[in-house]
Amino acid sequence: MTQLLDARISLNAATFNSIAIPIPVINTPTLFAQIGLLTAGTGPNPRVSLKGTITVQLPLALFQVRITIVRGTVSTDPLIYSANHTFGLSGLLAPEVIIFSANDFNPPVTPQITYTAFISTNLLGTVRVGPENFDGFIVSD
Repeated sequence: MTQLLDARISLNAATFNSIAIPIPVINTPTLFAQIGLLTAGTGPNPRVSLKGTITVQLPLALFQVRITIVRGTVSTDPLIYSANHTFGLSGLLAPEVIIFSANDFNPPVTPQITYTAFISTNLLGTVRVGPENFDGFIVSD
């Protein structure tokens, strides 16, 4: 029988346009969310499910945003998810909401597994405007 071990939430901004955080350097991962999941009582086949939302205001040009999630705390830790989002002229009129979902099957079990979400862009002028959230849970058999 599957058992829930832990569930956590990282909420940086709950509503639309509630923050204005520029992404300061192009093509460099910027941390926007982090959670730690406790693993006490882990049985066989641990599984982690993660999801989140980040909203960005676009500069006046075509640009690309990359979302990455690592198992750890720095962008060079083991990558478990990566996705590119390319925005065109339609995205210039309103902020773009990016929704993502990731899974980690049979992660190494330590007392706490940390997951960190990063965003990067190829163009200066991109601003995080909210909402932003990141949540996850771990289960095992």
